[in-house]
Amino acid sequence: MTLSTFNSAQWLSREKQFSAFATGPLLDFWRRREEGEFLGVGDVPIRFVRFSSAQHQQVVVVSPGRIESYIKYPEVAYDLFHSGYDVMIIDHRGQGRSGRMLADSHRGHVVNFADYVDDFARFYQQEVLPHGYQQHLALAHSMGGAILAQFLARDPQAFTAAALCAPMFGIYLPMPGWMAKRILNWAEKHPMLRDYYAVGTGQWRPLPYIVNALTHSRERYHRSLRYYADYPELQVGGPTYHWVRESMLAGRQIIAQAAKITTPILLLQAGEDRVVDNRSHWAFCQAMSDAGHPCEGGNPRVIKGARHEILFERDAMRAEALNAILHFFAQHLGGAAAAENTIRG
Repeated sequence: MTLSTFNSAQWLSREKQFSAFATGPLLDFWRRREEGEFLGVGDVPIRFVRFSSAQHQQVVVVSPGRIESYIKYPEVAYDLFHSGYDVMIIDHRGQGRSGRMLADSHRGHVVNFADYVDDFARFYQQEVLPHGYQQHLALAHSMGGAILAQFLARDPQAFTAAALCAPMFGIYLPMPGWMAKRILNWAEKHPMLRDYYAVGTGQWRPLPYIVNALTHSRERYHRSLRYYADYPELQVGGPTYHWVRESMLAGRQIIAQAAKITTPILLLQAGEDRVVDNRSHWAFCQAMSDAGHPCEGGNPRVIKGARHEILFERDAMRAEALNAILHFFAQHLGGAAAAENTIRG
């Protein structure tokens, strides 16, 4: 049995004994972490974590989504690590263990979306490159996908390949786009409102599983809530009006700059996403195709039935996504490296 087959079998049955896995093998793995910090734009402290083995020659750099921390990602790191990769995960500014932008630490805020991208560039140059990996791969979720895409438009050679899970190239809005644009432009002119929670949002609070729009996995959803309960400093609530405006602008910029991204891209789309606008994924893949370097398969790969957090979904959907990601990475690792990562055991 190859390692990839063994992993797939584990992934398809993990929820049945999730508590035993989380308090046993996963906890042992988490204790092996190396945490670090560097200064981002404006000297904001940016935290990150690394899982490493002397036997690994490649690294997967993970860019999480809005409000997320690497504290939430041990299971993802565990699976990547046991598939033959070192793993490094960044906490973006304003969330996780990194520095906040406002006195109210629950407000999801950024001054300029480009600050996220500049932080990520420093992370790559100062913390990833010095380890001397043979190849660098990237995995991003939601807002992290928007950050990674803008970075790749600047430096398309930085990563051998990149997988984007439900990337935030457009935001699923509860109103027509023209109305949202008018409200955001009005709020931008009023500083007290600009940096306040966008309409319909507020401080972080735990929502019951039954009303969550992120995952069908009860086990993984409750585990995520426990992270925020156990580490209140990680809690981030709704975004500010300014954050929403910056993020919508960033999404449009990404599609406009798609021609600059020559990095091989796999785009995974959640079939039941109610956080990002899936139409933006099709627009991005079309722009990539028009530029002569299409996304893997030419279009988004849809994980049918999945909600926004594909990497935290039910076992079957999550395993489908992980297998697609690892197969895609293996395709783009040259010769011996591909063989080593796909046929171990």
